Amino acid sequence: MTVITPQRQSEAQSFLDANPGIESFHLIWTDLCGIQRGKILRRDELVPGWRDGRFLPISALVLDATGQDVPETGLVFDEGDRDLLLWPVPGSMTTIPWATQPAAQYIGAAHDLDGFPHYADPRNALEKIVGRFSEFNMTPVGAVEVEFFLMDRESAFAGTPRAPKALTNGARPQHYQAYHLQDLDDFAPFFHDLYAYADIQGLPAKTLISEYAPGQMEIVLRHRNDVLKACDEGIMLKRLIKAVADKHGLVATFMAKPYSEWTGSGMHIHISLADEAGKNLFAAANPTENELLLNALGGLKASMAESMLIFAPNANSYRRFRRNSYAPVSASWGVNNRTVSLRIPAGAPETCHIEHRPAGADANPYLVMAAILAGMHHGIAEKLDPGAPVTGNGYEKRAKYIPGNWFEAIDAFWRASILKEYFGKDFVDTFCTLKEVEADRFFAEPTARDYEWYLRTI
Repeated sequence: MTVITPQRQSEAQSFLDANPGIESFHLIWTDLCGIQRGKILRRDELVPGWRDGRFLPISALVLDATGQDVPETGLVFDEGDRDLLLWPVPGSMTTIPWATQPAAQYIGAAHDLDGFPHYADPRNALEKIVGRFSEFNMTPVGAVEVEFFLMDRESAFAGTPRAPKALTNGARPQHYQAYHLQDLDDFAPFFHDLYAYADIQGLPAKTLISEYAPGQMEIVLRHRNDVLKACDEGIMLKRLIKAVADKHGLVATFMAKPYSEWTGSGMHIHISLADEAGKNLFAAANPTENELLLNALGGLKASMAESMLIFAPNANSYRRFRRNSYAPVSASWGVNNRTVSLRIPAGAPETCHIEHRPAGADANPYLVMAAILAGMHHGIAEKLDPGAPVTGNGYEKRAKYIPGNWFEAIDAFWRASILKEYFGKDFVDTFCTLKEVEADRFFAEPTARDYEWYLRTI
């Protein structure tokens, strides 16, 4: 049960005292689809909101990607669309540096009126699974690494997106040009604001890379020994990137595969486990000799097929998975090998960790992290063997394949055995139902490709 203490209420008052000019406060939560939704409070509503919470209809937890109710989940009309409460996440209050008028934001998590976290809130789901590691006296340590595309605004809004013209010289990127510094220089005003605003908001944005497609970029966040905070930062970074892109007349998208001819965008999670003294329990000069690491990998492989609906939650997600695309197509692991789904990066022994590569940039960071930790916990508890690491081209090796389309992934999650034990049956039923209804709605609508392929020929 969550209790809002006087200290939390004082956090809101202290922020008001330190920021007398701010009148607008954005209360943000993340729904099951990974979309940030919220409401805007006035200054006099902030302290009561931190003291008493803010009401939220339960239906807001089970909106599809278009923001439409999904009554089939049983969390709309069957519940009378009753109210929940959004409790503030301590330490999440920060200013909004891109706002035209002084404003601030904070994160909320959904709780029942009796104070208990609601199972359909993604942040609550992660918090519950993180708590399981106390059984081992271990703490998950992780970071979110996200790829995204910058696009020309006019063409993107017209549904025919293309790479944008450079902000400094008007050139338009046209080729893969991985790691091309000129591409970063061309959009320097965007990145200057992005890093400046990240510093203001306390987001640990680090390495910037021009990725493997025109207009595709990647930003890495620093590791945290609080993976809830790491995912909060992942959500806030996505919000920041979109806002800064808009300021510069661009569009930023985290679609998994916005272009058929170019590579897709992933969200790689870097994860390890620390002991009570903060020591990395995955540390190893030779990763194949660290039994705990191997057990965690074994659990991730065992749970990967049933986790794919979380890692690839949308119809577009599955366009990303192609051989030789840097998106994995099987449950596999390897050392210093980007053709596998579970990579042990090169580095000093004390930095040894897992880079989890299946999730798309469109996935929900809270749920992705939760599914990863569930798999790791299961593997450690059951002492699972991941088998031999893949060497060479993992796309050509025999390995356990993962669901290749939305419907297969929905079915695999319905039948989940490992994740059901960690997320709970109610969560699995709700998430599957939401995505099943969403898939039905998506494929009920004819597309331009339908007409192009079939109108004259069938």
